[in-house]
Amino acid sequence: MDTMRDRFAPVVSQLLDEDPRVAVVLAEIGRDRFVETERKHPDRVINVGIREQLLIGTGAGLALTGMRPVIHTFASFLVERPFEQVKLDFGHQDVGGVLVSAAASFDWPSGGFTHMAPGDVALLDTLDGWTVHVPGHPDEAETLLRHAVGAGDDRVYVRLSEQSNRDALAVDGERFLTVREGRGGVVVAVGPMLDAVLAATEGLDVTVLYATTVRPFDSVALRRAAGVADAADVVLVEPYLAGTSTAVANDALADLPHRVLGLGVGRRELRRYGQIEEHVAAHGLDPASLRERISGFLGAPVRG
Repeated sequence: MDTMRDRFAPVVSQLLDEDPRVAVVLAEIGRDRFVETERKHPDRVINVGIREQLLIGTGAGLALTGMRPVIHTFASFLVERPFEQVKLDFGHQDVGGVLVSAAASFDWPSGGFTHMAPGDVALLDTLDGWTVHVPGHPDEAETLLRHAVGAGDDRVYVRLSEQSNRDALAVDGERFLTVREGRGGVVVAVGPMLDAVLAATEGLDVTVLYATTVRPFDSVALRRAAGVADAADVVLVEPYLAGTSTAVANDALADLPHRVLGLGVGRRELRRYGQIEEHVAAHGLDPASLRERISGFLGAPVRG
């Protein structure tokens, strides 16, 4: 199966052909995937070199002229390094664009901590007006990329990952999907965490919601699922910094007695970089660890 990032260049290249407003801005990374597209649209495929602040500033400048910029590099270089430009050039100037990241939290372990960005969604969450998509499958990534580019002049972040669920679901860029229903609590699986969550909750009497658009947060779906359960207790399983969405989940259930547990990537830096699977296990995001943590928190009974 191809990866989410494998879909990125073909989808955006097609959008460049279809819509004269669309432009792609790169900082060297990923340029080789746009060689032919750059020949066709030399004025709308822009490579600024290894200059991440300029990457964001160029995208915002294009947006000020009425273009729809798609800006791409690794998450650590797209959100963390040029965060001031994201805040001011897009937010303060109130213009829109699509940030598309690669490498997620730890998808290129050999690249070291400079290429890891588990705090990217939490950092963007300090800003107003950003939509955040976290696809869990290449097909979903394609759907959400098209949705993001076509979203008027909104500010959108699309977080691509090497990790993927086995099957794609029919995501719409807005709502959580109900994958499994139960009465012993609610587990929200974000993006590529769905397969692990389904394995971890097999046989447990819990509701599993699937989230690929996490901002805006689908409070309606969470409240509905919590209302069906015997207790409004929620576990969030996110492929980035643990606890990123606990505040919005608490806000969604503010008038109900509830508890929220946020699971995700821990704050401790793992200096022996290893492989992706080793990072998943070290952060307790493998099915066995998730089952222990979820069942321990919810006390969910096994289905009869």
